[in-house]
Amino acid sequence: MRKARLYHYQIPLKVNVVLRYRPMTQRQGLLVCLEEKGNMGWGEIAPLPHFSQEDLDIAELTLRHWINQWEKALNPSIENLPPSVAFGLSCALAELSGTLAMQGNYQTVPLCKGNLSEFAEQLHEQKTSIAKLKIGFDPEHDGKMVEDFLHAFPYLMLRLDANRIWQLPQAELFAKQISLKNRKRIQFIEEPCQTPELSQQFAIQQQIAIAWDESVRESSFTIKKMPYLTAIVLKPMLIGSIQKCIKLIEQAHQQGMLAVISSSIESSLGLSQLARIAYQYTPNTIPGLDTLNLMPVQLIRPWQGSSLPIVNITSPFITPLKA
Repeated sequence: MRKARLYHYQIPLKVNVVLRYRPMTQRQGLLVCLEEKGNMGWGEIAPLPHFSQEDLDIAELTLRHWINQWEKALNPSIENLPPSVAFGLSCALAELSGTLAMQGNYQTVPLCKGNLSEFAEQLHEQKTSIAKLKIGFDPEHDGKMVEDFLHAFPYLMLRLDANRIWQLPQAELFAKQISLKNRKRIQFIEEPCQTPELSQQFAIQQQIAIAWDESVRESSFTIKKMPYLTAIVLKPMLIGSIQKCIKLIEQAHQQGMLAVISSSIESSLGLSQLARIAYQYTPNTIPGLDTLNLMPVQLIRPWQGSSLPIVNITSPFITPLKA
């Protein structure tokens, strides 16, 4: 007999996160637990505001319809569901069937969450070889900041994320602040310009590596090796099922490119599953999962090495829903 349990979670964020110029002060989503033959699988379904194509109401409506069919043993497909629903259910089903690795890749690329001096102290303490900065603000200031960081940390490689903000002249002004020597230490910039074509032009002209991020989620996207294109960034919560992500990972690896599993600000439950996916399918690449400390607590599952308190389904942060 099959049974599904459904929950809503809502967690305040410790840091004011800005998504496409809009502040996000809390993270909310759905948790689903599938049970069958004594086995259990959990999944997190958390559309990311201003990035996901579906909102939480649509996700819940779709999820309830799927659960209704699944409990009747109709084995409904997940592939055409909204991405967050497809991803969360694929995780729950993978846990249920035992096909999701138990071990995870809990290495993280430290992400600057706003305070540059604190971030510099963190890098000194951790002696990490790679870090991530959000750019896409003032191009001249951002370029000088990157140059200063690379000068201060001569062993450091940087991943940068611009979220398609800049026009080509702005991106060129950014690059102008960075020495040719240090440009080689930028592992990639995620989509520096407003279109993929302009980002590619920028990469070739400035000899700076780039990665596709937003482009990966477009229906017409295909992976094609290009000069200075070194990686694709996969945010499964915005892409869809584990199976869909695996296909993209395999295509990237066939082209000699990195595939980087990245967070969409999930709870510790979702993040730990992303770490397991990264371990299983991108074992030689450090994922981009350094977002847990935006939250005051962990949900259901712990993140390896985190000292944040763990809460369960009886917590005030979690509300049971009728499935």
